[in-house]
Parts: sequence; structure tokens; C-alpha cells
Amino acid sequence: MKKTTVLTVDDSRTIRNMLLMTLSGAGFETLQAEDGVHGLEVLGDSTPDVIITDINMPRMDGFGFIENVRKNERHRAVPILVLTTESDAEKKNRAREAGATGWIIKPFDPEKLINAIQRVTA
Repeated sequence: MKKTTVLTVDDSRTIRNMLLMTLSGAGFETLQAEDGVHGLEVLGDSTPDVIITDINMPRMDGFGFIENVRKNERHRAVPILVLTTESDAEKKNRAREAGATGWIIKPFDPEKLINAIQRVTA
């Protein structure tokens, strides 16, 4: 059985490391990017089963990243979970309009994160 591949896009090394430990521990293959621009570069070479992205990042924020992913035919249907400290309804709506599938507030609960990934990839 093919491992589920998750691309994480976050400018915080700490969060990337926490995601890597959580996801690897749950048997997921993990790709990482430091911001939206890097995330799009990583997507050029891979087709993850799910993407987890932050909103507030340098170079390209999460909204721009999500919009760009959705423009690409190959990644149009990939579930995108937003992982952020933001809980603002307006930002949630903006992310949803851009094409986000779900929203998770930092700090994340590893079990809830795994469950969310399993739900969107089922």
C-alpha cells in the first residue's frame, strides 16, 4: 500500500519539525516547504495526497499559495488544510474561497491533525 504523502508549508522551523514528527510517526510520507513560493517549487516535482499550509508567511502567504495550487490542473483536487494561529472568520472564508478544504488552529493536537488528514484523504 502506498503511503499517504503530505506537503507541509510553514515558515516556522519548529512547526515544520513538529509536523514532521507527528506525520512520520503516523506513517505518512512528509514533504516540507518554508513558504508559498517554495511550496509551489516542491509541487513541481511531486503530487502529495494532502497539503497543510500556514497563512502568514514571507514571499507568498497561504492565500496566494492555495490560489496557485488550485490553478494547477494536477493539484486542483488535492485537499488543503490550513494550519494557523488565526481564528478569524473572515480569514477562514477567504481561505475557503481560495480553495482550502479545512482549518486547524495552532498549536495543533497531533491526534486531531491525523484524523483530519484521514478524513480528507478517505
